Amino acid sequence: MPLFATTWPWIALGAAGILLILLAVGDALQTDRRVPRFQDMTWLTWLGVAAYLLHQFEEHGVDLLGHPYAFRGSMCAALSFRDAVSCPVPLSFITAMNVGSVWGAGLISVLMAPRRPLIGLSFFALPLVDLVAQVGGAITDQRYAAGLLTALLLFLPLCLWVLVVAVRRYGAGVRAVLIVPLAGIVVHAVLLGSLWAYLNFWFGDAVLAAIQVLNALVPAGLMLLVTRPRAVAQPTPAPAPTPKRRRTPKTAGQT
Repeated sequence: MPLFATTWPWIALGAAGILLILLAVGDALQTDRRVPRFQDMTWLTWLGVAAYLLHQFEEHGVDLLGHPYAFRGSMCAALSFRDAVSCPVPLSFITAMNVGSVWGAGLISVLMAPRRPLIGLSFFALPLVDLVAQVGGAITDQRYAAGLLTALLLFLPLCLWVLVVAVRRYGAGVRAVLIVPLAGIVVHAVLLGSLWAYLNFWFGDAVLAAIQVLNALVPAGLMLLVTRPRAVAQPTPAPAPTPKRRRTPKTAGQT
């Protein structure tokens, strides 16, 4: 685990490069080839995954200032720990949070987007709330934090455009649009709440990591909940009319 915990950001960088090439040179990652790729939700979801992989490398690989694995130090400082060495947050938590939650949510979204485009939209809950957190933290601290550049250059325009496409082309209603930031908030609440519980000795490393992996189900699950097709009530068939008895004409001799 320690080896993968320090090498997965480089795997993310390589995967992002491959995805960007595939997105640029062909239409294999596009569902509806009748429209431009930037209007196809499956293609946009793959692009969102690639953008997040690049963001992860800036946070956990090498940031703009050349600091390796800078996110853990920033997080530990925010939790009032003196340095990353004395910080009790395990590497397995950060790995499970990024590989389990983000990669897992991305895989669910891209696989379901061809049939349920709004599930593709649900993936953008993660970069949208991450963008707000990054910008808010930079404004509060008045300094650059690892991940800020990719959040501004990639997440901001991409999230806005995907929401526009979802509304205009896929008919996303108010509930579907609102569930995107809500799902991102829920994911981050589970993340922080489970970390708090771990630091207070409620459970161990394995449970903490498992919660992050299960957290990948939240965006798609909430979107499914609010966009599932409702059963249309079938009209009750009218009762068949009772046939009228025909009167038999009387014949001679009958009374």
